Amino acid sequence: MAGISYVMWGAGHAFRNGRGGPTRVSAVGGTDGEAAGVLDPGFRILFVCTGNICRSAFAELLTAHFLAERLGDGVTRFALGSAGTQAIVGRQIHADTRRELEPWKLDGPYADRFVSRQLEAWLVDWADVVLTATPEHRVAVLTLAPQALPKAFALREFARLAASIDPGDLPLDPVERAHALVDRARRKRGTIRVKSPDDDTIVDPIGRPQKIHHQAATQIAEAVQTIAEIVAI
Repeated sequence: MAGISYVMWGAGHAFRNGRGGPTRVSAVGGTDGEAAGVLDPGFRILFVCTGNICRSAFAELLTAHFLAERLGDGVTRFALGSAGTQAIVGRQIHADTRRELEPWKLDGPYADRFVSRQLEAWLVDWADVVLTATPEHRVAVLTLAPQALPKAFALREFARLAASIDPGDLPLDPVERAHALVDRARRKRGTIRVKSPDDDTIVDPIGRPQKIHHQAATQIAEAVQTIAEIVAI
């Protein structure tokens, strides 16, 4: 992953574009994050949970890793961020959730770059897709920004819908593919039965034992890996 950068925005990341707005640059593998095109991503993903220190933070960091592994320098065309509906603003990722990044060796300096932030309407407007920890978080997103209805999904719901789409029907270019995937998922919403409402929920690990952090991390990893494998062929 050395030499690969991606766009990540959060309360503690310095602006690099000099113009304000949501694009904030961080880096994978110790680069300075200023690769060509990094400030003008073609596809923007926002993850949302409650405090923005466990579920959405983990999803942001792991998705960036999966995309970087598959796309190399092309990952600079993607922007990733996260926020909380009741965020513990300015905090790093929760220590117990951070431990769950260890299998990918992401629990060190890579995780240090993360800083939590509060969900705001402009963040929702800026994103091309909003992926939430639970259906209730999706409701909170839509209460804040009703216009986001076509692009807001529970994360596990979106992964399930994405997996049902024939990848051969999607464009080959990763950014075009991501945009098309959101559109196809929107049209398939409500057509796939789930066994339980919990199928769209990522368990809340805050204040609970390490095994619950592991359960949440496993649910997130399965979902974001499915999405990354479809987008980044």
